[in-house]
Amino acid sequence: MKTNQSSLAALASAGDPHHICYLTGDEGKVNPLDMAIHSLIAELTGGISPVSVMQAWSDWAIHFAISPGKQVELLTTLQRQTTNWLTLHQELLHKRAPEKAQATDRKDTRFTHESWGNWPFNAISRIFLQNQQLLQEATTGVRGVSPHHENVVNFMSRQILDVISPSNYPWLNPEVLAATVESGGKNLLSGLENWMHDIDLKQSQVNDNEKKLANKIQYLPGRDVALTPGKVVFRNDLIELIQYSPQTPQVFSEPVLIVPSWIMKFYILDLSPHNSMVRFLVEQGHTVFMISWKNPDKEDRDLGMHDYIESGLFEALAEVARITNKTPVHTAGYCLGGTLLAIGVAALANGVSLQGGYAVPPIKSVSLLAAQTDFSEPGELGLFIDESQLAMLDAQMWEKGYLDGDQMAKSFQLLNSRDLIWSKIMREYQLGTRNSPSDLMSWNADTTRLPYRMHSEYLKHLFLHNDLAEGRYEIDGTAVSLRDIHVPMFVVGTAHDHVSPWRSVYKILSLTDAPVEFVLSSGGHNAGIVSEPGHANRQYQYLPADAQFKNIDPEKWLSKTIAKPGSWWVYWQQWLSQHSSSTKIKALDPIEVNQLGNAPGKYIFMK
Repeated sequence: MKTNQSSLAALASAGDPHHICYLTGDEGKVNPLDMAIHSLIAELTGGISPVSVMQAWSDWAIHFAISPGKQVELLTTLQRQTTNWLTLHQELLHKRAPEKAQATDRKDTRFTHESWGNWPFNAISRIFLQNQQLLQEATTGVRGVSPHHENVVNFMSRQILDVISPSNYPWLNPEVLAATVESGGKNLLSGLENWMHDIDLKQSQVNDNEKKLANKIQYLPGRDVALTPGKVVFRNDLIELIQYSPQTPQVFSEPVLIVPSWIMKFYILDLSPHNSMVRFLVEQGHTVFMISWKNPDKEDRDLGMHDYIESGLFEALAEVARITNKTPVHTAGYCLGGTLLAIGVAALANGVSLQGGYAVPPIKSVSLLAAQTDFSEPGELGLFIDESQLAMLDAQMWEKGYLDGDQMAKSFQLLNSRDLIWSKIMREYQLGTRNSPSDLMSWNADTTRLPYRMHSEYLKHLFLHNDLAEGRYEIDGTAVSLRDIHVPMFVVGTAHDHVSPWRSVYKILSLTDAPVEFVLSSGGHNAGIVSEPGHANRQYQYLPADAQFKNIDPEKWLSKTIAKPGSWWVYWQQWLSQHSSSTKIKALDPIEVNQLGNAPGKYIFMK
């Protein structure tokens, strides 16, 4: 780790007036020396607050120590496991191989390979899973421990146990041993080559960033992905607005404006021609506009949520209104873009005054794709969201002025470490295989940054205090209420989402009086949304439009749904057409404005 001592000294002597801590609420009262020290701690801990961790473990340990009933329950579990051990010993004495261990979590695929059914690996995996069950019982259900601290302790204990899983070690993993015998050790040599290649990439100096990027991003925008033809029709310091060329002689009169998340580059919704949501929509006769966010740098540190609403959403809507002569607009937002869209539409419905004097069009409908509006149960992404952790993140962004995309990627890897870290190590370094590059994997490596102020405000007001759902989120001093939204809504959750858990996305039904069509797509946060027609093994679940489910909880909703194979895109497009005018209009190509250029624009290439 490189430490800039002169920088610390400068910060200690005088604070930069631009360096404001947006998380604490004490703007301008931050001690620069404290921020510098906290920033160094964040580098050492990977951005995790040691105070938050210690508070969680202390809370659990103290309450566990004064809970003899819980201790007896664990002893009972241990006794039952000891009995199982004796049964296992008897099976060995009689030379009978024990049955293959089965994980209680259906998503746990570490021991699903048939070779784990052979002795002694079935015994090894069974012992590990029994210990995992014991640890699960020990870290949950202790009376007095706050739910947040319980989740942190349980998560961290699972991370520790995952490190010592027998599937991670080649001499304990029968799949790796079989591959080694079959290939004569070539898999280990290939794995060593893969490991050395990855180490070389990580150790590349700053001037090798282009080389590192080229190794990760093999599907280039404008060449392999983001190929749907169109024009950049508007640009400001924060966004480019793309209007895509029509693919049908006639189109629906109402255009569709898509608001992607600025945590990611927009072309996840315009990948290869076969799985591009944009191309699908224009081929069905929709006029599509797309916001492409600028990748911020240090100079953009003071861009806040208000800027993303005003200069992003509202200016885009105003430009769509100008081009379409104020025709009502279907709006769609993905991930954080959906959260922003919900805030903006609610503000417009509440009559908030627009500082820029934008003439925005009427909103015809709102579609939220894997987007949360209630953050009371954000899943594992909210595990380390408390005051101490946010202060640590604030310090981590202190000097740079932004949160680096690689830092964010590591956080997502930690949330799904079993698949994204340990399974990768086993597959690439022990079996010596590499996944074939894909457009989605390449896009995932094309990371973006988050401005210091925006990210701080987002975490504080939405994740920590849940201001939007509880009616405290303000725009220009006016509280925003989602109940002011009355236009039809189409809301999509994804079944295996670590970023926006579908049950959290589902909460929009209790926050608005608008008619809501809720759909649950198979897959995760990205693959569940990029779910094009013809994709194998895809399905979605829904209730018929006439079914009354406004006031039922998500589990009851799930039990009543109809599961349909195929892509939810088709169902959504049918919904859009039902909420559009029956009379179509002649399709017109986007007009080149001031030589702004063709899609996908220039902001998409900003590194």
